Amino acid sequence: MTAPNRATLWGRTLVDELAAGGLEAVCIAPGSRSTPLTVAFAAHPEIAVHSHLDERSAAFFALGRARRTGEPTALVCTSGTAAANFHPAVIEADRARVPLLVLTADRPPELRDSGANQTVDQVKLYGDAVRWYVDLPEPEPDERKVRSLRTTAARALAKTVAVPPGPVHLNCPFRKPLEPTPVPDDVPDEFGESLAGTGRDGPFVETSSATQTPSSAAIETLAGALASATRPLLVAGPGDPTDLRGLDPATVVEVADRVDAPILADPLSSVRFGPHVEDDANRDRRRRVYGGYDAYANDLPAPDVVVRFGASPTSKTVRHAVRDADARQFLVDPAGGWREATFTATDLVESSPGEAFERLLETLPETRAGSTDGDWLAAFDERESRHWTIRDEARSPAELEAEPFEGAIVASVFEHAPDPATIFVSNSMPIRDADRFARPRGAELTVLANRGASGIDGITSTALGAASATDDPVVLVTGDLAFYHDANGLLAVDRCDVDATIVLLDNDGGGIFHMLPIEEFDPPFTEQFETPHGLEFEHLADLYDLEFERVEPREFDASYRRSLEREGTQVVSVSFDAETSHRRREELERRGRAETNPDR
Repeated sequence: MTAPNRATLWGRTLVDELAAGGLEAVCIAPGSRSTPLTVAFAAHPEIAVHSHLDERSAAFFALGRARRTGEPTALVCTSGTAAANFHPAVIEADRARVPLLVLTADRPPELRDSGANQTVDQVKLYGDAVRWYVDLPEPEPDERKVRSLRTTAARALAKTVAVPPGPVHLNCPFRKPLEPTPVPDDVPDEFGESLAGTGRDGPFVETSSATQTPSSAAIETLAGALASATRPLLVAGPGDPTDLRGLDPATVVEVADRVDAPILADPLSSVRFGPHVEDDANRDRRRRVYGGYDAYANDLPAPDVVVRFGASPTSKTVRHAVRDADARQFLVDPAGGWREATFTATDLVESSPGEAFERLLETLPETRAGSTDGDWLAAFDERESRHWTIRDEARSPAELEAEPFEGAIVASVFEHAPDPATIFVSNSMPIRDADRFARPRGAELTVLANRGASGIDGITSTALGAASATDDPVVLVTGDLAFYHDANGLLAVDRCDVDATIVLLDNDGGGIFHMLPIEEFDPPFTEQFETPHGLEFEHLADLYDLEFERVEPREFDASYRRSLEREGTQVVSVSFDAETSHRRREELERRGRAETNPDR
């Protein structure tokens, strides 16, 4: 590989190696010090380049794309605070196990701690949030050094998708000239014919990943516990790329069938939606996948064996119900991670969920050794059916006119989403409403959210990043604070040529704080927690040339369908009073308990 100078050589070699390893996309924020990387990526025919003006938005866009594909997306920025703006997305990628490759340009080492402009300490900038960190050597046309660069690039890419997957940080110091300006004798002509200059056919280093296969003893123990349980329960938590890789939800359902266990499926688990789900189109199967559990899980008899996979469930009701049960509780995790903050689990099974359930299906007897409590599944069926009946009644036009609440809108988003579709749900109240009101459905819905660290930053950018990686219709469900917080991310609609339907649930502030005891203390509740802002988001839509429609709750379904049928990006905004909406949720929960348990 020839180059006019050593900085250009370094950038071209690094990008060439990443492409050879299978990298398909990069998000780049503009800057001077990163010029060798930016120019190399822009010129490479095999890597899609997404240009962003804001580093934080760029990082969350990359996060969304990597989350949707399960494959790494690269990030590039200049030196200084630009790299610090990547940090929130790096934290989310770490906690949610999303593969990211972070390339931060830096000044030459001798300028560190010298007061040089735009020079900060970028060494291990992201701390323990990355799977691997390397401070690359300075560019030099040295055979061994360039082979080292190629090796590092290949290893870094592989580590983003290892177990557990996550972010990797390469800090890249460059000295001037940064542009592809010819420097006589800087890179010998013959260098381009060497192994370092040409690389290998494919990655410079092929990494063979380990298979997360459970031990036979672990499967025998797990199968024995399930087969003899009288009240077995499967809990599918939010899935990350490792959890979902190789997991066939139909196999989970087969295991549940074999042991007569209900499956409590988080909307982010990949199990709540899909052709394996019993719904109006699949009435020949009994219900196995339950989604209304947040309203009733702590009112039912306690399970005696619980098998959990995925991250901690969104539902606090489920977390506490399992915590309070005198049950043997198995956690299945490919990385052997501990994602159970109540600390009541009894067994940790290091295995990919897909492998574990395949092995369980092979090991479990065709007929149960014991017998399930006859009231166990009946109790779930009764409460589940009643939950959806109450929800449907609350969504009638008359009810929405009298007592509107956000959960009805979220329910409609999932019920009327195309098959297939990708739905991204914001944190705070939207994901909680999705957990309670998104009914299991036999449609191919890919449901995503930033539940690793559960922040509201970067929500729009993450959703648009996911949209860049799929031909599915994409729907973003977001609250007003999250929408405001990532307003910069809307620029990607035009710059990155992505479309989405944005459902904006506008309750003028932090509605989730009505769930907390601080609600009773005002002041400071309204000004310091609920924080009403009074913003008119039509102006934001005008700024980014987006279609905007403000509708009443009873009008939402028709507006939503129109948006799904149109090209481009539309914002469908529905306004609510946060306190009234929260009281409505509480009333529906009380109603469900009273009608099913009249003595309570």
